[in-house]
Amino acid sequence: MTKSIMLQGTGSDVGKTVLVAGLCRLAANRGLKVKPFKPQNMSNNAAVADDGGEIGRAQWLQSLAARTSSSIHMNPVLLKPQSENGSQIIVQGKVFGQAKARDYQRLKPLLLEHVLQSFAIVSEGADLVIVEGAGSPAEINLRPGDIANMGFATRAKVPVVLVGDIDRGGVIASLAGTHAILSDDDRATISGYIINKFRGDVSLFDDGNAAINRFTGWPCFGVVPWLKAAARLPAEDSVVLERLARGASGALKIAVPVLPRIANFDDLDPLRAEPDVELVFVKQGDRLPGDAALVVLPGSKSTIADLCDLRAAGWDRDLETHIRRGGRVIGICGGYQMLGRTVRDPLGIEGVSTATPGLGFLDVETEMAPEKTVRNSLAVSAEHGVPLAGYQIHLGVTTGPDCARPSAVIDGVADGAVSAGGQIMGTYLHGLFCSDAYRGKLLESFGLSGERRSYRQSVDQALDEVADELETHLDKGWLAGLLG
Repeated sequence: MTKSIMLQGTGSDVGKTVLVAGLCRLAANRGLKVKPFKPQNMSNNAAVADDGGEIGRAQWLQSLAARTSSSIHMNPVLLKPQSENGSQIIVQGKVFGQAKARDYQRLKPLLLEHVLQSFAIVSEGADLVIVEGAGSPAEINLRPGDIANMGFATRAKVPVVLVGDIDRGGVIASLAGTHAILSDDDRATISGYIINKFRGDVSLFDDGNAAINRFTGWPCFGVVPWLKAAARLPAEDSVVLERLARGASGALKIAVPVLPRIANFDDLDPLRAEPDVELVFVKQGDRLPGDAALVVLPGSKSTIADLCDLRAAGWDRDLETHIRRGGRVIGICGGYQMLGRTVRDPLGIEGVSTATPGLGFLDVETEMAPEKTVRNSLAVSAEHGVPLAGYQIHLGVTTGPDCARPSAVIDGVADGAVSAGGQIMGTYLHGLFCSDAYRGKLLESFGLSGERRSYRQSVDQALDEVADELETHLDKGWLAGLLG
């Protein structure tokens, strides 16, 4: 039988995604056929799997770490939040429907069967499957019908390792409290715990580990230090945008307004990694910086709702001033749609049937349509003639006079639009900044010269560095049992 282990957390953002990726790379480096799996994910950062369909971007990264093809079965249930209490549901790569939180609870028994089916498919031919939980098993109010944590682990008979984040404080209480409130059956699935994000001398936590063992009886499988290389990996959860509010000071300032339903914001990671670029994520309530040379409008899960929020924040006026000063704008996917004259949604796909005035910076119009474009794509930049490789995930068709000046040719078809003066550009291609050649040409157009580092190579090196750290700091006996 395929060996498996599941990492669950004492809370969200404790570092499970990076630990799973690091363990996948460590196993792959030892010659194992390893695959990642996450039963249920909630994120507007999606990727297109190699076999077609949407999965969480984290599972795409973990498959890269495992040196294996990504699959829709690695993340069989993906929830993409559209409003405060409702999400689009993606099941095994395809749109299943939409549901509010209460209605979703009733769907879970059906979805669990899809999850177990996908887990069996992922396990075929693998030596090891490393599973990532979601949120925390301590949310016992969600335990009935759970498919993300203990509900999956107990049905699939996968042993659990609990991850605690010491950087946020209260890690002893988090682990001991989780032990105290779990049922006997759920508690029995936990084989031990990992302390994550430790800063300083690890031996200083010996007494802490002794206390946790006294309260829980669980062994510690390692104290993992703050992994600096993780900063070079794509982020999945928009909560990290609070920490990325301002990049290092650089010669070129690029501003990104952070809208409530921002999607696929890891499009910006290659720019953030450039040493001569200052990437500023602008929160609502703050003004777009007047000295920014470029503003990037990122993707959105709900274009019309985010367009209204953009206006409410006063960023439409900031953009007008920015353009009048000679600044440039790039809109990606939903950001591209916002740049046009109108966004129409006659079928109410995003909620209510409506037509909303766009920002009017591009002479195009968008109409939402039920058919969703989901594909990995090869493209060529129309402006610079360099190759691009990315993906498309969008609803809607955009047409208009400015489309006669496409921003790219994707899979042989013209895409996007450029304004007559070249200041404004829109595209449906996610991942265009990952192209080292395109990123270099873009930065050259702002007067920045020099050889550009390979972004993909940097990510791959970061995964190896994380794997090396885990091999150093995790318990050797536990690793031997897991990896052989």
